[in-house]
Amino acid sequence: MCIPVTGDGAIDPRWGKARRVAIAQADPETIRDWQEYEVSWDALHDTGTEGAHHARIARFIREHHVETVVAGHMGPGMQRMLHTMGVTVYLGASGPAKQGAAAAAGLDHDEATHRPPGTG
Repeated sequence: MCIPVTGDGAIDPRWGKARRVAIAQADPETIRDWQEYEVSWDALHDTGTEGAHHARIARFIREHHVETVVAGHMGPGMQRMLHTMGVTVYLGASGPAKQGAAAAAGLDHDEATHRPPGTG
């Protein structure tokens, strides 16, 4: 899974404008692997079109074989893109990032905000 993180280990509320993200393998009881990446999506967000920014994020998701994204918030366009890619999205996350990853690992797939907005 992928989760935006702050320098102090909390969930960054900004998915598409995150400075850092973590790629984690987790279950409800433990984090098996945790690697953080400086993605600079905050600085890169306004350097081109929205489509170019989404493509940048999609590339990262594919390169790291991400199946799940845990985030506080993301726009409808980003949600649609991730849905199209088959990525499960859990929104409304806050607090310590590792705790959020473990919690998401314990959630039923049906609890995810997996459908793009407006599809019921």
